[in-house]
Amino acid sequence: MKTYNDIYLSARRRLRAAGIAAHDLEAKLIIAFATGKTREDLLNSNRLYVTDSNMLKAIDESIERRLNGEPTAYIVGEWEFFGLPMIVNESVLIPRIDTEILAEQAIKLLKHRAFKMRVLDLCAGCGCVGLAIASNVLSSRIVLADISEQAVAVCRANMLRNRLSRNVTAIEADALEAPPALLGSFDMIVCNPPYIPTRVIESLDPSVRLYEPLTALDGGPDGLYFYRAIATNWVSSLKQGGHLLFECGAGQSEAVCEIMSDSGFCNIKTHKDTLEIERVIVGCLKG
Repeated sequence: MKTYNDIYLSARRRLRAAGIAAHDLEAKLIIAFATGKTREDLLNSNRLYVTDSNMLKAIDESIERRLNGEPTAYIVGEWEFFGLPMIVNESVLIPRIDTEILAEQAIKLLKHRAFKMRVLDLCAGCGCVGLAIASNVLSSRIVLADISEQAVAVCRANMLRNRLSRNVTAIEADALEAPPALLGSFDMIVCNPPYIPTRVIESLDPSVRLYEPLTALDGGPDGLYFYRAIATNWVSSLKQGGHLLFECGAGQSEAVCEIMSDSGFCNIKTHKDTLEIERVIVGCLKG
């Protein structure tokens, strides 16, 4: 018989041998998920023996899924973003730590406003950015918008998961088209759009290319298709003096700044991620 610690060490060893960088964390997450335990419970159970054969089978199957390339977030069905647990599945991108810069900058702009601020999270995916704002700026009113019906369902599940339904709603909307009628105006729009150039998609890591939704990755021939459409079509939904915040890919910030400037935005600033890549662009609509 094996203890929980034996199983964890074996899983970690297998993941490490496969070249998975976060093998330690991912082994813990997968085993906790397969055994129905929290990571804290798993730590406290280190010396206990696992006697349930179905549990052992579930652990092995989950590890095999990871070794076959499936992201751990999809295996366990949840990922953390800005301290919040986010339900995820293959209809939405897995939240990245780089995207926390987008949420952080939005929160800084909204934090000390005296009035209730209305915020649109466009191309919302699982809703992580908008929900992080709602959790940290309690007076805000957030609309999560995505073209995918399945993604909107995940947004709603995350609203409930984090008890934020009171000041957050989710709708279907196409970022490439004009805003829906009666949507109203916003003090801020935040957006992490698809920005991978089409030609680059095939070179992405298989865990991204084969599992994450292509429609949330492909930004057109130069990766800038969504930025042009949003800066043009959605400016009518932004109040004068309101802010537009974009996440962008490596090497795209200069072009995104130019697109925003041409669309009437001023005081445009960039913010770097942990790798010193200019990751977030912030602009104010001239009033």
